[in-house]
Amino acid sequence: MLFVLLCFSTMIVRSQFYVKTSDLFSANNDNPHMGKLNIIQDPALDTLISRYILGYINLEQKNGYEGMEGYRIQIYNSSSRNAREESGKVRAEFINKFPDIVSNLLFAEPGYYKIRVGDFRTKTEATRFFLLISKVFPDAYIVPDIINFPDQNNK
Repeated sequence: MLFVLLCFSTMIVRSQFYVKTSDLFSANNDNPHMGKLNIIQDPALDTLISRYILGYINLEQKNGYEGMEGYRIQIYNSSSRNAREESGKVRAEFINKFPDIVSNLLFAEPGYYKIRVGDFRTKTEATRFFLLISKVFPDAYIVPDIINFPDQNNK
């Protein structure tokens, strides 16, 4: 029985996601003039890289979509009884005043409705729009968030 338990636990450990730094920098050796890269480092660094990548994948799955780290401006946050209706009104007002900026309605347990706007890659970019938005929505503030990938066609 102990042998079966040991084999089972070994299979579980081997099936976990693990990335080595050398795997990240692998290259095709079709070119005879190509050099070889030897990475000498502490094995704990591979563990940290794997944890970071696994954490990022889990964050994407948690949010239900893929994206990148960035910033948004939160203009509404409430858990009151009529928060759903209020958030709809606030979002409609925002779309009316700022039609070119994307708005997202979020629901967070245990009953918070939030409206976050924009997809800003840097805090500086978010601050520029925050100065305009805060004149209409004085309770707005900048929050770090997973944003949509930028559209490469609109450069």
